[in-house]
Amino acid sequence: MIHVLFVCLGNICRSPMAEAMFRKRVEDEGLSEHFVIDSAGIGGWHQGSPPHEGTRKLLDEKGISYEGMSARQIMDEDITTYDYIIAMDAENVGALRSIAGYGKHHFIGRLLDFVEDDDRDDVPDPYYTGNFEEVHDLIETGIDRFLTYVKKEKHL
Repeated sequence: MIHVLFVCLGNICRSPMAEAMFRKRVEDEGLSEHFVIDSAGIGGWHQGSPPHEGTRKLLDEKGISYEGMSARQIMDEDITTYDYIIAMDAENVGALRSIAGYGKHHFIGRLLDFVEDDDRDDVPDPYYTGNFEEVHDLIETGIDRFLTYVKKEKHL
């Protein structure tokens, strides 16, 4: 199994959007049995809350399920459990590397690191910008490239 964890600041906007979109993409490609997919936040402010209204609205419009999703804070054991910890921005990566310390961990990086033909490094937080459509488009490109990378790496 390939364990993938998407991470943003509070786990209500970007990372649940990425989780839901990646899960659908993996299902559409018939690869679900190869993946465990989840999301978490650096902070626990929204723990137990559903995705943000803007995220839910956008996912509903796209026909992507977010059923059963609720915010949670990243835990120490996530660092060693997940093969790929995919952050939405550089601050998230910094926090994750602080949590990981010098212990054993797998890949920790930004989603847009997989998008080589785009100058943007970070997925902006729509909690502050309100631009959920832009975030969706960036995440869509990022997960497409990430899945291509994983399929090649894992020979799927």
